[in-house]
Amino acid sequence: MSVQVVAAKMAEVELKEAARERPDEGTVTVAAVASNVAILAAEPDDNNGAPLLSQPMKGIPASAMKRSDPAQRPRDGGECMGSPEGAVSEAPRTVKKQIQFADQKREFNKRPTKIGRRSLSRSISQSSTDSYSSAASYTDSSDDETSPRDKQQKNSKGSSDFCVKNIKQAEFGRREIEIAEQEMPALMALRKRAQGEKPLAGAKIVGCTHITAQTAVLIETLGALGAQCRWAACNIYSTLNEVAAALAESGFPVFSWKGESEDDFWWCIDRCVNVEGWQPNMILDDGGDLTHWIYKKYPNMFKKIKGIVEESVTGVHRLYQLSKAGKLCVPAMNVNDSVTKQKFDNLYCCRESILDGLKRTTDMMFGGKQVVVCGYGEVGKGCCAALKAMGAIVYVTEIDPICALQACMDGFRLVKLNEVIRQVDIVITCTGNKNVVTREQLDRMKNGCIVCNMGHSNTEIDVASLRTPELTWERVRSQVDHVIWPDGKRIVLLAEGRLLNLSCSTVPTFVLSITATTQALALIELYNAPEGRYKQDVYLLPKKMDEYVASLHLPTFDAHLTELSDEQAKYLGLNKNGPFKPNYYRY
Repeated sequence: MSVQVVAAKMAEVELKEAARERPDEGTVTVAAVASNVAILAAEPDDNNGAPLLSQPMKGIPASAMKRSDPAQRPRDGGECMGSPEGAVSEAPRTVKKQIQFADQKREFNKRPTKIGRRSLSRSISQSSTDSYSSAASYTDSSDDETSPRDKQQKNSKGSSDFCVKNIKQAEFGRREIEIAEQEMPALMALRKRAQGEKPLAGAKIVGCTHITAQTAVLIETLGALGAQCRWAACNIYSTLNEVAAALAESGFPVFSWKGESEDDFWWCIDRCVNVEGWQPNMILDDGGDLTHWIYKKYPNMFKKIKGIVEESVTGVHRLYQLSKAGKLCVPAMNVNDSVTKQKFDNLYCCRESILDGLKRTTDMMFGGKQVVVCGYGEVGKGCCAALKAMGAIVYVTEIDPICALQACMDGFRLVKLNEVIRQVDIVITCTGNKNVVTREQLDRMKNGCIVCNMGHSNTEIDVASLRTPELTWERVRSQVDHVIWPDGKRIVLLAEGRLLNLSCSTVPTFVLSITATTQALALIELYNAPEGRYKQDVYLLPKKMDEYVASLHLPTFDAHLTELSDEQAKYLGLNKNGPFKPNYYRY
């Protein structure tokens, strides 16, 4: 007896036994199912001639085999339906329709466009209305296309001074914040040590940063230290909606949701700044957009602002431009170039998060892939190290001969982008510059090349040049677009050229603890500094504070510092308690 016949007989017997155990479910379908089993068992597959079914289906009750579920379809493409008597009937075949994503049919927003909220070219590839948060959040934006600006929401205390996607997600956001607190030891230690002193009592801080669980711990720490805070997002894709809801539920005025339009972005910032009866006296910025908006719309506010804390390369560059032009009218703290931010957030954070962002969006394997990383600063160094460790072939482009020499000494091939643009599989920008990847270079890329940005701003890749009639944009998944040329060639563009790791994945909480603690100390320093200590200029965080931030994180590793003896301290000309390096020291 053949294997096929044996399989069919065994399946029929087992199905009959299962039906006898459940007499109320009927036995009409047993013969039909057994017949189908026999057909499947006897029919070879397309690969090697082996039967499709060579093992009996054990333990499956007859009721489970009724084709009453429309999802269970017969092999010829028709749809089977269960009759009331239990018999199986087949519905007529239906023509399969091609699935069309919502963003191929309509613009990003359904709100009136009389104020130009978003151009059609941007709406071709929206990534909020169909996306769950890339950080595995509980965002339900795919089910609700109503703009948060059109909603009337209140928290449990009756306050409506916020604008988030869905205030009902607050409970989920609170859990994420609690998890983040466990990985942010320095910030929690700072909160515990200084909570009684309230060093920020009277401070009114307006902030514009990524709104994630880690930032929420910072915001709540500032609140615990006595500050009043109002917050918006510095990136239209990086907000975790449930975290924003948790902050709003806790009483913090937050104006942010994942997938804002450009108009929404500036509207949120304005709602933070322009509120009756509330005048900010401190600014915490990431990218310089908040500072720019106040300079542009409300310059008189700077009369009462005591200082600006900025943490990004882009934002710091803007501050130095203002200072050079004599337009910086308050002291500013450059947190980005503090050692604890530059060496840890930029380097170690990007070393881990670059892989996370690429994996989540493309599911790609890195071994053997050819990658070009534009820029070999701290971010570029981290990206290159991670990709090299995964077996990728890494090229580097660089304008600075010192950074270029570092890349060569680290084993990377230094090239011009045009030399390798036709052959590489991935292009990553990490420069903070504009038009690093031009349209002409995008035209020359190979089919399937992945293009992404690890810098703060979306100016590094000339995405605007891709929004033309001859190119087709095709949404693949959240934050992933195919841009298709007339000849069929396509590139894979991630996050529309915006910051990859925070738009498409998450970043390590522990590293953000370092940055957040640095920001908090900078705010405390500027707010409490006696008049005249800081002029209208850009300052680095004092070295002593940098060392203090690092020391707060050492207990996590059960690390023990060596202490200088009096004789050793005298020999080196140092204070036993630091600072241990001069300001010009390069770590």
